[in-house]
Amino acid sequence: MFISKQLKENNIAEYLLYMWQVEDLIRANGADIERIKQTLIAPARLDAERESQLVEWYENLVEMIRLEGVLENGHLQINKNVITLLTDLHLQLLKSTKYPFYNAAYYKALPFIVELRTQGDNRNLTELENCFDALYGVLLLKLQKREISEGTLQATKAISQLLGLLSDYYKKDKAGELELE
Repeated sequence: MFISKQLKENNIAEYLLYMWQVEDLIRANGADIERIKQTLIAPARLDAERESQLVEWYENLVEMIRLEGVLENGHLQINKNVITLLTDLHLQLLKSTKYPFYNAAYYKALPFIVELRTQGDNRNLTELENCFDALYGVLLLKLQKREISEGTLQATKAISQLLGLLSDYYKKDKAGELELE
């Protein structure tokens, strides 16, 4: 099973961050499937069947990136759809009186979300997209072995807790186990 499939089933927030990273990896390889095979697929040393499946998956993503015009930046519609689903669930959870822990996590993260929304060009994004942008930015900083400020660590901790709860509720909702009013 592909990592993306496992993440989508088990942790939708991690899935989205992973897919954003895949988008960037495709861009870094010039959306060239031959380069992707050399840099991303060959080092995995997969059996022929799994390699073929992975090549097909990347080919499909490359095609979507080209067709949707997100070769330079932006996100695939499949990933935007995840944000939309999560935003809908997020709003339902906030309206419900049955999930006080989710509301508490939201209000703990809210000052950081407000700060994120006031910076740069983040005003037009949803709150959740701002949260994912922040976590993805920190992921990139870690990959680059760059220093992360204490304030950023505090913000990402609160945001991670919120998105972790949202992911858990999303999984329960998909299984029909979430009772929303």
